[in-house]
Formats: sequence, structure tokens, C-alpha cells
Amino acid sequence: MVKIRQVDKTMLDKPKAASGGARALSPKAQARLAQHRQFVRMLTKISDPAAVFEVRLGPDEKALTVRQRLIKAADEAGKEIVVRKSDKGWLVGMATPERRSRRGRRRASATA
Repeated sequence: MVKIRQVDKTMLDKPKAASGGARALSPKAQARLAQHRQFVRMLTKISDPAAVFEVRLGPDEKALTVRQRLIKAADEAGKEIVVRKSDKGWLVGMATPERRSRRGRRRASATA
């Protein structure tokens, strides 16, 4: 059952100030942020099709999660990349017409 009580109007007019300040990130969140920064640094070094990096997975990392983080970091960095599977992780390089996937819908032509 809910409880209802009448309070002073100042509680509604002047909201409570935020307590404490910003919360500290958890160790997992700090690790994710550090990994994201590492990915962005790596992506800034990809400036031509010859620059290819291999991202090796740790024992506690999931391959698809790392791939999604790579793609998200590339979007934020404004780079168009290709991510391919390798024996120990992922290969990351600049997207070229030969490297792009041919799956899915075709792109609309410029004349249409």
C-alpha cells in the first residue's frame, strides 16, 4: 500500500542538490574505457590500405564483443574499416572496394 503525506511547497519548488558528485567507474568500466581509447589510437594509425593491425583476444574476452567495439570506435573516429577473423583474434584494415563485403542490399546508384 502506498503512503501519502502532505509536504511543504518548497520541496517541489527547490529540488534537492545532487549528492556527492560523479560516481567512480567500476573496474570493468575502466577497462572498457581503456580498451576503447586503445582502439581509437590504433584506428588513427590506419591511413592507407597497407596499414593492417591484428587485435588478439585475451582469455576472458568474447570475439563478437571486441568486433562490435572496434566498429563503434571506427564510427566515432570517422574511419571506414574492415574487420576480418584471424587465428587469434581480428584483422583490422582500411575499407577498400576489394575488401568490402558484397553481402546484403546493393547500394543505390548515383544516377537513380
